[in-house]
Amino acid sequence: MQTDEPGQAHRDCAAGRPAKRDGSRLLVLILLSGLLLTTSMWAVTLGTRHISPSSVWNAIVAFDGSREHLLVATIRLPRVLAGLLAGSALAVSGAIMQAVTNNPLASPGLLGINAGAAFAVVLVMTLFGAGTGGAYMWFAFVGAGSAALLVFAIGTFGPTGHSPVGLVLAGAVVATFLTALTSAVLIFDQSTLDAVRLWTAGSLSGRTMAQTTAVAPYILFGLAAALLLGRHLVTMGLGVDAARALGQNPIVWRSIAVAVVILLAGSAVSLAGPIGFVGLVVPHIARLTIGIDYRWILPFSALGGALLVVAADTAGRVIFASQSFPVGVTVALIGAPFFLWLARSRAGEAT
Repeated sequence: MQTDEPGQAHRDCAAGRPAKRDGSRLLVLILLSGLLLTTSMWAVTLGTRHISPSSVWNAIVAFDGSREHLLVATIRLPRVLAGLLAGSALAVSGAIMQAVTNNPLASPGLLGINAGAAFAVVLVMTLFGAGTGGAYMWFAFVGAGSAALLVFAIGTFGPTGHSPVGLVLAGAVVATFLTALTSAVLIFDQSTLDAVRLWTAGSLSGRTMAQTTAVAPYILFGLAAALLLGRHLVTMGLGVDAARALGQNPIVWRSIAVAVVILLAGSAVSLAGPIGFVGLVVPHIARLTIGIDYRWILPFSALGGALLVVAADTAGRVIFASQSFPVGVTVALIGAPFFLWLARSRAGEAT
């Protein structure tokens, strides 16, 4: 689906209008950062045993080995950090995918990343019994990246090579195929199904600080690279001819953008499982709130995605009174109605 939103953004830039909005956009980001910090602190204090914010802060800056400090450092803080990292990575990768494909319904799953990660974990655990700990995190990362590379390779062949349509079609085929293979393996291996059931629903339960810090460098690097892509994403959305006229090589920058998506979404899925809807919902909220300039959409998506996942995980724990309740289920309860509204509104625009 082609839109004129990026083109309008360029015309606005030429007229000097975005400069007038930069102050309000910055204020929104500051407020969002404050809300994210407050929500994260609140999430760490909640659980079967309430811990005061002052105790949480002391556990971070002056750890003394007490029971409360151990609870914060080994269980609650890693869970919140994993949610922050996974949420920001999924939201930013979704924003990039929507820009690259000119498809407002695009998300990281479009490249088969979720399906590739799930298939890799299930296959390795079935064949080698990798267990349920942090070992499968790296298999998930490799599977996610391999699936996305396969989609990108297939999507470059034929008359639609390097086009958004080619990527969408290739992603749908690969994701469907890998999902079917995963289901077939789980049908015949009940032990593997029991081991990965929680992870495949998208969960932050049981994340350790070692697992979180192992993936953090990849996500942080990917986020930094994504922020540098903002201007190029706006140009990319103008179309191939206009992008070339502005001096951009569409094939090169689309490839770079897809590589960043692989790094971000693959790392996020390996850490927290295939959490859906984050990469779809948050970028749209960003556009509705601060406009269509990707130089602002990307940082807003990073903060908004982190906030959505942490808040959804905390809400699930509180409402369902379960520390192991999958955050993917809570996010789906929020994202599914939004997806239906978005699809209906887009259909209405097309008629």
